[in-house]
Amino acid sequence: MRRRQLIQLAAAAAATPVLPSFAQGASGFPSKPIRLLVAFPAGGPTDITMRQLADNAGKILGQPMVVENKPGAGGTLPAQQLQTSPADGYTLAQIPLGVFRLPYTTRITWDPVKDIAYVINVTGYAFGIVVPTDSPIKNWNDFVAYARANPGKLSYGSTGTLTSPHLTTELIAQKLGIQLNHVPYKGSADLAQAIVGGHVMAAADSTGFAPLVQSGKLRVLNTWGEKRLEKFPEAPTLKELGLDIVQNSPFGIGAPRGTPAEVVTKLHDAFKKAMEDPSYTQALARYDMLPMYMSSSQYTKFAQDTFATEKALVEKLGLAKPN
Repeated sequence: MRRRQLIQLAAAAAATPVLPSFAQGASGFPSKPIRLLVAFPAGGPTDITMRQLADNAGKILGQPMVVENKPGAGGTLPAQQLQTSPADGYTLAQIPLGVFRLPYTTRITWDPVKDIAYVINVTGYAFGIVVPTDSPIKNWNDFVAYARANPGKLSYGSTGTLTSPHLTTELIAQKLGIQLNHVPYKGSADLAQAIVGGHVMAAADSTGFAPLVQSGKLRVLNTWGEKRLEKFPEAPTLKELGLDIVQNSPFGIGAPRGTPAEVVTKLHDAFKKAMEDPSYTQALARYDMLPMYMSSSQYTKFAQDTFATEKALVEKLGLAKPN
């Protein structure tokens, strides 16, 4: 009799679906602090705005959201770290545009579209080229004239190799038939120190340079959006300068592939509410940035489309890795 009961109990146990321990407790998420990996150094515009967003979201979720800076590799280190992180919602990463170029320039074993769960897009960069105010280069025509007269001697800094500022500046140079000297840095904070310190002649960056322009240390030569920026109305767009180039760079937050859908939804909802807080929009406004909301599904579609279009840019500049 006892043997029969044991057999029946074993059969019942085998027939009962075993739920992952996390799925059973998903309604209690989060039960501990969440890590948010930011792709650029502390003190820059990305770091400052993401910390404000993380602070807001942590309060909404009832657990601290701790920012960890992972600069280098053109802003792709956080996305790479997701590939070895548990898919439980406790490790998140900023996803800059450079992530979608990575497979075309570097041999990697993961797919930026398939191997990241896209949570939400939050904002984006506006870009431009700046020089020190005491530079003899007073406008864009001066910049081009100097570059033509001194091939390879006009140095410009960017936030890293294969980032949007780097690739777009090289595209500009290609279209104009000029040769520039690229100097990569780990982020806007390092780049700002370099140009103010006279280590490079110009900088291609997001409008994180706004405070330095407003304090009279830098001059804006152009901006890369569809229209002029309110904060720099005197700076022409590339299109106004005869270059058919518009470059904006949305970025958002991703989680490891396989993160439960209900956790992604909970994170999305918290970040969306955090974006609407005036403290976040004020932090963005300091750098002439705006909220750029995309839902999880919209952001996933954006990732798919961007992955395809970035291939053309990398190939055009001759930067694609050999097959």
